[in-house]
Amino acid sequence: MNLHAPPLFVPPRPEVPTQELGWYETLAALRTNALQMWPQAAYEKDLLVQSFLGRKRFQLNAPDAIHHVLVDNAANYTRTPATFRILGPIIGNGLVLSEGEEWRHQRRTIAPALAPRIIPMLTRHVATATATSLTRLAACADGRAVDLLAAMQFLALDIAARSMFSLEIQRHGAALRSMIAHFGMRLGRPYFLDMMLPRGIPTPHDLARWRFRSQWIKLMDEIIEARLRAPKSDGPRDLFDVLLAARDPETGAAFSRAQLRDQMATMIVAGHETTALTLFWSLYLLASAPAEQERLAQDLRAIDLDPDHAADALPKLVYARAVVDEALRLYPPAFVIVRKAIAPDQVGGVTIPKGAMVSIAPWVLHRHVRLWKDPDAFNPARFLGEAPKAHRFAYLPFGAGPRVCVGSQFALAEATLVLASLIQRFEIALADDMPVLPVGIVTTQPDHPAPFRLRVRN
Repeated sequence: MNLHAPPLFVPPRPEVPTQELGWYETLAALRTNALQMWPQAAYEKDLLVQSFLGRKRFQLNAPDAIHHVLVDNAANYTRTPATFRILGPIIGNGLVLSEGEEWRHQRRTIAPALAPRIIPMLTRHVATATATSLTRLAACADGRAVDLLAAMQFLALDIAARSMFSLEIQRHGAALRSMIAHFGMRLGRPYFLDMMLPRGIPTPHDLARWRFRSQWIKLMDEIIEARLRAPKSDGPRDLFDVLLAARDPETGAAFSRAQLRDQMATMIVAGHETTALTLFWSLYLLASAPAEQERLAQDLRAIDLDPDHAADALPKLVYARAVVDEALRLYPPAFVIVRKAIAPDQVGGVTIPKGAMVSIAPWVLHRHVRLWKDPDAFNPARFLGEAPKAHRFAYLPFGAGPRVCVGSQFALAEATLVLASLIQRFEIALADDMPVLPVGIVTTQPDHPAPFRLRVRN
């Protein structure tokens, strides 16, 4: 034990209810901050059985039980009607929401296309966009307060545009960001009727969501048309080229234009938003724990992160990756996974009835007292080689099983490379003492855009 080590930073979090919430309080939490709907017992027990709107809900925290639902018997668990009606208008029937043979076709086609061999091509896009962002931020490193949440959102969207379409973000970026923000703040929130009505019966909010979808499809089609007008190349330049050339290994089928659009929409929405939030939380944690930030800065001193060397640098960014992993543990972007049982099942000695809701909450799981030492503390060292490994199904920032995020390796490479570039260039501090609290609405967001101050490192 190092007696001179600084104490671990414990970031603030929303108040945890001491008792199970009633249906009205649960509904209110879902609308305002879903992270507050789990009582203290959820962070201590392997299983929590609750009732919500007349339906049984099973909260699973035991890794073996989670493995059963997400892997062993995944075919028995489907997404809820509310998930389809809320997310469908923005990501369509892509890999996230498709089911049955349609999902199997998409998965077979996409998985080989997103193999690790494409990471070097994508890291060049990441490093190029990051270099432009560093130049912009350097102009603000004069003591003024900087909104790093907005900066990371813009950068992540720029990276998405370059890595997916080889396009710079100036032309379409404002429209993309505006529409995604509008959807998240207004249409992406769950309402009472979303959870009560069958999927085939529209609610007033569904009508607004589908009006949004018509505008969203138009924007996505404009971006795809702009990309198709680009001159041909000998090899793949970006994810659009990769997916355009992808074929189902069993049938030889390519993606239709609508399928291609839905895949790109899914990658833009899920990829850029979750990466921006991961970077924000990583920077917030490092600004709050200066010793960890300095350790990372020292680790990066001799590493070349420019576009020509970014891919070779990735394996060397061990501590930057540990910081990203720890930020994803403390602030998983997808804070809950909900499934509906198609047929009765036995999970960990408990009977799950047909139609019951099964909840696996990475927000709870990653802070569970039985699964983690100092679960609320920021400690990147827990992800280094010498530390004891957590159970694979105690850590689910990208899900698991057949539905695991196929873009997780690129997302981790992107976040690690950007974080390393930022800390190599700047010393980052918070500009005020206001606590930053996570809020669960669609993703795990900060309750306000905390101001930071940057100082260029020697």
